[in-house]
Amino acid sequence: MRQRVVRVALTAALVAVVLLAVPLALVIRSSLYADQRDTLERAALSGAVRVSPDYTTGDPVELPAPPAGGHLGLYDARLRLRAGSGPGTGDAVVRRAFGARVVRGHSGGDLTVTVPVSHAEQVIGVVRASSPAAAVRTRVLAVWAVLAGACALALTAAVLIARRQARVLAAPLEDLSRHSRAVTAGDLSARAAPSSIAEIDQVARTHNEMLHSLTELLRHERDFTANASHQLRTPLTGLQLTLEAGLAQDDDARLRPALEEALATTRRLHGTVEEVLRLSRSPGPPGTPAPSMPVGSLLGDIENHWHGLFAHDGRRLLCTTADATDDARVPAAPVAEILGILLDNARVHGRGTVRLTVRDLGDALAFDVADEGAIGTTRPFERGRTGDGEGEGIGLALARDLTVTLGGRLSLTNRRPTTFTVLVPVRQDDTGDRTGNGDG
Repeated sequence: MRQRVVRVALTAALVAVVLLAVPLALVIRSSLYADQRDTLERAALSGAVRVSPDYTTGDPVELPAPPAGGHLGLYDARLRLRAGSGPGTGDAVVRRAFGARVVRGHSGGDLTVTVPVSHAEQVIGVVRASSPAAAVRTRVLAVWAVLAGACALALTAAVLIARRQARVLAAPLEDLSRHSRAVTAGDLSARAAPSSIAEIDQVARTHNEMLHSLTELLRHERDFTANASHQLRTPLTGLQLTLEAGLAQDDDARLRPALEEALATTRRLHGTVEEVLRLSRSPGPPGTPAPSMPVGSLLGDIENHWHGLFAHDGRRLLCTTADATDDARVPAAPVAEILGILLDNARVHGRGTVRLTVRDLGDALAFDVADEGAIGTTRPFERGRTGDGEGEGIGLALARDLTVTLGGRLSLTNRRPTTFTVLVPVRQDDTGDRTGNGDG
């Protein structure tokens, strides 16, 4: 911005100089030449007044002193020099003056003015005054040099003033930019300071008000998430303890599987609540450590949980590791939650057999969740939409946010059949094993 302000100011100053200095220079040149011709004309007139008609009979003529560095002479009708100084024979300007008129012109590098001397309505002679044109040219160049110096001084002053104004204008904007970067880095307490420029102050105030509103909104959202999670955790913990007590006391073989399934579901729900709460507390950079487990074990747990639900709907769930090793470790809770959301989406909105496949991409593991249906919405990850179109669905948006916290990416890779792909980065741990983005 600073350079742009300086360029604009310099361009404006240059335009002003060109529009003013060039015509002024031409006027100065014309004025100096006109002044010199006026001086010559006055000298010639002064000489003509002193010429007596008797000079033609030999009466001497006393002419005044010629102009500085020039000549002043009297010429008769035969164009001969009779008095003063100048060319021995009259030139063209002298001949033209015998036409009874004052003539201004150039001759041999000199500025010349010729004035006729009249007697009895006849021109009896011509007084010629001249001076070197080079002298006038030298004065013109000297004045032009002074004018050029004044223009250079004006341009220098314009640049200095423009740079100062550029600093004044840019400083508050740069300060606002620094505060915006601080906010981007997570410092929500940063506020833009006021400046002496009303328009920029208005932007800074709007920025601060917006930041205050966003801070309050985030605080309310986090408080709500924490409160909701706390209110859910307490009854879930009580329910889990009740189910564990029931398993310890009930010997009925028919009820025991149902109690065990209810206890497992309660534990998974408790883990989901904890993961959502962890996500709300750490929305920052990807790579937040999370406990990891082998991908084979994770697929086994997922299949055990979801197989019965799909079977109850008359559908199949196939979990396979295409070319990925079963001992590759991934963050357990986040990946399980993401895949659970995708499988639930396939169960509710898809049809036919659901396939969960793990592929090894070298620096990442790809989890493909595909069913035999077709997705209708063009923006499946937008909150308030479900796989069928408009709705209140937040599952896919939550899955995408969870994936981002792992440094991965969730995308819709195929619309028919519907296929979602989760990319989870992997790294080499200290023992050389390939490990997901988490701590094992």
